[in-house]
Amino acid sequence: MKHFSYTGAGPYCYSNSLAMMLGREAPAIEVIEFATGSPFGMQLVGGVMPFFDPYGWTPEAGVEAALEAMGWESAVARGGDVQDALCRLRAALGDGPVWIGPVEMGWLRHQPGRNGPIGADHYLVVLGLEDDKVHMHDPEGHPFARLPLDDFLSAWGAETVDYGGSYTMRSDFRRVRAVDEEEIIQASVSYAASLLSMECGRHLPDGTIGNEEAAEALARMIEAGCSEDLRGHLIHFGVRVGARRLADAAACLDRIGLAAASRIASDQAQLVGALQYSLVAGHDAEAAALLRELAPTYRQLLSCLAAR
Repeated sequence: MKHFSYTGAGPYCYSNSLAMMLGREAPAIEVIEFATGSPFGMQLVGGVMPFFDPYGWTPEAGVEAALEAMGWESAVARGGDVQDALCRLRAALGDGPVWIGPVEMGWLRHQPGRNGPIGADHYLVVLGLEDDKVHMHDPEGHPFARLPLDDFLSAWGAETVDYGGSYTMRSDFRRVRAVDEEEIIQASVSYAASLLSMECGRHLPDGTIGNEEAAEALARMIEAGCSEDLRGHLIHFGVRVGARRLADAAACLDRIGLAAASRIASDQAQLVGALQYSLVAGHDAEAAALLRELAPTYRQLLSCLAAR
């Protein structure tokens, strides 16, 4: 099937939050996501939790890479106790909105069904503090949301998020050089290749595997009996974000003339996207077959990018 770009909803919290902070000078969302390196790989964290993102990759590492490629800098603060963090946030808000994350998504009670920690990370933009309420833009689909300060602080502590530090925020975003979108994409290709090669592994619990091995292992897990927790993670988050990342990667690679790499990324997007119905409908043998078809494409994409 010929590649056709996607526009629509998807769990792109840190890229959307970055775009808000960069304002009118922000690159397109798909270019930001490409520059984070998120589309380039697959990992089975601890041998049990699948993500369609690179082996050992985290959003924090991806955001650092994206800012560098896009020509931006920011001030980062994290850690300390809750009062220290709150003082930092109040001070930073004097100069404008503040980028916040990772936070524990389960404490964001303005989102329906959130009643406590679920071990899911999220990013958002805080606009202000007033009367023990936090005013924010939540890219999950909640502009100008308000949340009690205590819930926000529980979320921001990120005690149940398995990477990053507590009370992490970015402010004072500064553009240090002008870079157009094609240059951002070009500058990010070598990072993409290093991620696909699994050279950048960090933050790795025992048993974590990547790319082809991860796809094959997930296929076996699903065939052996897909738990409701695993199915829920895949159909509500993993597949949705994975397919969109790859669709955006295909579009970006095509923009800089890497047609062969674009075709592979598009094939990956179609295979990951096809998992959604199979898993929702309980057609687990079909899902496993799709994953086995996906498995060798990581090696193929690496070969293509490394040879450019």
